[in-house]
Amino acid sequence: MQIELKHIQRETGITFIFVTHDQEEALTMSDRIAVMSAGELQQLGAPRDIYEQPRNMFVADFIGDTNLLEVSVDKIANGRAQCHIGGGHKLSIDAVDDVAVGAKVHLSVRPERMILSDQPSDGASLRGMVTENIFIGTDITTMMDLDGGPKITIRTSNTERGNKRLIEPGNSAFVTMEAGAARLLVD
Repeated sequence: MQIELKHIQRETGITFIFVTHDQEEALTMSDRIAVMSAGELQQLGAPRDIYEQPRNMFVADFIGDTNLLEVSVDKIANGRAQCHIGGGHKLSIDAVDDVAVGAKVHLSVRPERMILSDQPSDGASLRGMVTENIFIGTDITTMMDLDGGPKITIRTSNTERGNKRLIEPGNSAFVTMEAGAARLLVD
């Protein structure tokens, strides 16, 4: 029905306003999304922008699954924020307006934008232990406890995983974020 409504809208050229609490439905049907909370506009934009570049913690958490990690900003230079999370893990992330050295802010990274491996990568890898693998058909969701830090979720498609060995619970693993996947949130 969602696709049929999109086709009708395109054929007639009439503007539709569609109100829903179903985030997937909003992403599927919309050219633009207005995310509201307590009667206030949190973010307005294209579905991809809302999903990949959330403006604040509410939007990041409300639209899709995300890992929200508290980070401390150590340094800002050349448009990059050098940060650390619990366990001493260091990250370099694109800086955003209003972020300051010494601030404790949150980082949002979608589970499908994280790469799991049994070896560290050339980039900054975070080390931890796999605690659970959940088969959900097209994807496998891996739960991981970072060394001395938070719990994170990694999602890998079964076709992308291909012949890679699944890292079993109880084993050490490394996770790397895809370039540009992490987003600092200043709330």
